[in-house]
Amino acid sequence: MSTKLFQNFFSQIKESIEMEFGVMDETGVIVACTEESRIGDKKPVASEILQSKEQYGVIGGIAFTKVYIKNKLEYIAFAGSDSDEAVKYLTLIAINLSNLKMYYDEKFDRTSFMKDIITAGILPGEILMKAKELHIPYNLNRVAFLIRTGRVRDTHAHDIIQGLFPNKAKDFVIVLDDENTVLIKELKATSDFFKEIEKTAKIIIDTLNTELMIKAFVGIGTIVENITDIGRSFKEAQMALLIGGIFERDKAIVNYNSLGLGRLIYQIPMNLCDLFLKEVFKEGSIESLDNETMFTIQKFFENNLNVSETSRQLYVHRNTLVYRLDKIQKVTGLDLRNFDDAIIFKVAMLVKSYIDNKSPEID
Repeated sequence: MSTKLFQNFFSQIKESIEMEFGVMDETGVIVACTEESRIGDKKPVASEILQSKEQYGVIGGIAFTKVYIKNKLEYIAFAGSDSDEAVKYLTLIAINLSNLKMYYDEKFDRTSFMKDIITAGILPGEILMKAKELHIPYNLNRVAFLIRTGRVRDTHAHDIIQGLFPNKAKDFVIVLDDENTVLIKELKATSDFFKEIEKTAKIIIDTLNTELMIKAFVGIGTIVENITDIGRSFKEAQMALLIGGIFERDKAIVNYNSLGLGRLIYQIPMNLCDLFLKEVFKEGSIESLDNETMFTIQKFFENNLNVSETSRQLYVHRNTLVYRLDKIQKVTGLDLRNFDDAIIFKVAMLVKSYIDNKSPEID
């Protein structure tokens, strides 16, 4: 499409200027020219021009100007002569080629289209038409991954992620900023979707940890069946990271479908959360529990309220654990060996975590 755009441009030049002008790709092959018969040929001086460190100049009687897009050499504009008039026109032609390429990328680039969808930069009614224009299948199973990392000097996480998913026809890697990258992944029709999603997230985490030596977090949205709903899957991935950061800080992969009580509590008004905590705990009781006690409670819950297994993992005598549980009951009024009391305590701690780490809601 971009070369067709270039050729239309050179056809218009031919009607006004009786000189040969054209453009080569980064290998020296002519992709558009005022002399259409030369398209596909390679200029004899192409290798010399490519080896030259100069951005513009004259070699072998041919004036040239290298065209860079985003600091990358994309094209070489050339004139069939080295006259002053040809050089003057060539400068203007190179500027127009650069503008045409950027216009094409902005209008027709698939990744930009996907970014517009997840950032609400395109109206829902326009998505189907644009998808057809870009030859992107509309009804396919896809899911959004939001990858969050710390900033890394000289290397960007999205470069690593793009390397993991190089098929740009099916998977889209979208850069939001230095710390947030989105992967829109097409799911194989014959695969177990949930296993594929889990495997993909794990590969991302492991690769970033290994190659960049940084801690990464992945939020996963729900599976959607058409392009229009990709924006919803992305919002859910955002929500997964937000809620996971409050209730499951040590978890590197958070799936929106597995948020459980955290998602429910996140939707409760703050005043009701405060009221609930005041009903459950006496004033100052929860603050009086030290780190060792809280770790004991965590292990007790992880072992399904099993006293023997918990004491074994904590390397303490069973009676020592029973003493600690009695102390917790005395302070909080809740016996964690009792299932109903354990549920109340667990929910109360989630609510407290939410209050302590409350964040602005996502629109």
